[in-house]
Amino acid sequence: MDYLKLDGKRIIIFGVANKKSVAAFVGKTLEEAGADTVYVVRTPKRQEEVTKLFPGRPVYVCDVEKQDEIDRVASQLAEANIPIQGVCHSIAFADYSDGIKPFHETTRRQFLQAVDISCFSLIAISNALKPCMVADASVVTISISTTKMASESYGFMAPVKAALDSSLAFLAKSFSRFSQVRFNAVGAGLLKTSASAGIPGYVDAYLFAERAIPRKDGLTTQEVANVAAFLLSPRSSGINAQTLVVDAGMCINYFDQEIIGRV
Repeated sequence: MDYLKLDGKRIIIFGVANKKSVAAFVGKTLEEAGADTVYVVRTPKRQEEVTKLFPGRPVYVCDVEKQDEIDRVASQLAEANIPIQGVCHSIAFADYSDGIKPFHETTRRQFLQAVDISCFSLIAISNALKPCMVADASVVTISISTTKMASESYGFMAPVKAALDSSLAFLAKSFSRFSQVRFNAVGAGLLKTSASAGIPGYVDAYLFAERAIPRKDGLTTQEVANVAAFLLSPRSSGINAQTLVVDAGMCINYFDQEIIGRV
């Protein structure tokens, strides 16, 4: 039974980097539900890799820091003349090449680049693909479980993700003037992905999360992808401008007796 009602629906997925990335899991989950997936990646090299991961599926190239590339891929998708029912935005970047520093030492260049790639890209993509979207399309971005926990291992990305989360309400409002397009986010807890593994100190934070989650087992990327697929589906039609936290209950368990005992 097609419970999610995704069979044959065209979903555009931005941000697959490799087989471990959230976007890759979202794509596989959508394909299992019968969706017609299309992938957009940052470089020609990734295009080759993602084509192998998803044989037979269209894979386009777009560096979201460049508006002309966003416009170009929008034109390419429009030429296919197939209405878009959903867009998954799984794009984030922060320059930690100099290591994690105190937040007040974040440079202007680092912060603005992170906002451009991780937040503004959602706005730019949504605007560019607007003519191709059906009236009740769903746009989903991948965020984080909390933007108010001052985790030192996450550097300056939490304030950037806060801007991303806030943008959902404004996009939902502005699109409501001419459509019923919905904008939501999956607020994912700590995950084992290639991108997160490259963040200094992240592994230790992940190991803590495994102990803080009530089930004593880390959140999986598949669990995040499942929620993204639901939000992209017509089954979530009553949800708009929201960030659904998916952290396996970690946020309720910081004062677990075992954790306190270790301190």
